[in-house]
Amino acid sequence: MEKGRREDGKSSEVKILVIGTGAIGGFYGAKLAQAGALVSVVARSDHDSILAEGIHVESDAGDTRFAPEKVLRSAPDYGDPPDIILVATKVLPGADTPNLIRGAVGPGTSILLIQNGIDIEEPVRLTFPETEILSGLAFIAANRVGPGRILHLDYGRLTLGRYPSGPSSRAEAIRSLLESVGVPCLVTEDVVTARWQKLVWNAPFNPISVLAGGVDTRTILGSEESTRLARAVMEEVSQLAAAAGHPLPADVIDQNIQGTRVMKPYKTSMLLDFENRRPMEVEAILGNAVRIARSLGVAIPHMETLYALLKLVDSRIGS
Repeated sequence: MEKGRREDGKSSEVKILVIGTGAIGGFYGAKLAQAGALVSVVARSDHDSILAEGIHVESDAGDTRFAPEKVLRSAPDYGDPPDIILVATKVLPGADTPNLIRGAVGPGTSILLIQNGIDIEEPVRLTFPETEILSGLAFIAANRVGPGRILHLDYGRLTLGRYPSGPSSRAEAIRSLLESVGVPCLVTEDVVTARWQKLVWNAPFNPISVLAGGVDTRTILGSEESTRLARAVMEEVSQLAAAAGHPLPADVIDQNIQGTRVMKPYKTSMLLDFENRRPMEVEAILGNAVRIARSLGVAIPHMETLYALLKLVDSRIGS
């Protein structure tokens, strides 16, 4: 198994601590290790399995298996601060990202948040005002199918940048690592706009997949009416982004529809959470956008409807 070292046996100088070993953390952690970074992970429910077997990514593009440098139960156990803390946990009410990483952040650490939703960075920025915050958007179809086991179905591109804006040498270093192992990566100096662009896809497909009774992306776009609904939600996201000062490309909706049509049928992360009776990222994906719209006086009736219904569904999980 890959042990976080290059093929020539030399250690990378980039030390990365991954918080969250689900589909996102597992996939990008494995790829960064394959590229030569020294990757450690914080794992809770998967701790013993990953310690014994490592993390395995199954993909048509080639399987990857790696043994993390360290498998920890909490971030403070890492020791000397890492160069990068990659946070890939769900953004849920009550989840305290700053507290999860507090004991591992050092003076030279950058924090990379690869998470869903809009307006999710502020709690981390306020807690660590002197620390570089990087925000990342994963355009990937991947699922966690077991402890330390990730199934990569399609895509994999990562967009990241310094939050709220500006250049970042650390972001460029991550791009270089990922692209060296075939993972497309774009660095942007306007990552907030990139987050709005990702929401164009997340806002319709995640909620509809749950509220339609558990359907994948191909099923949603196989119906004229559900496609019409998805497009209407995308139009609302675009209008809201423009009102918030982050206008999106004119073809963003058509690109998302066309890209999803050619993608392998995919169960969204929200649908998988629902099927496994786990809380869903309702607030990060819809609630924050609804609150921004209300503060700006922007009408988003389709998104408000999905939000209200999804909150009811989410409230019944575990009851």
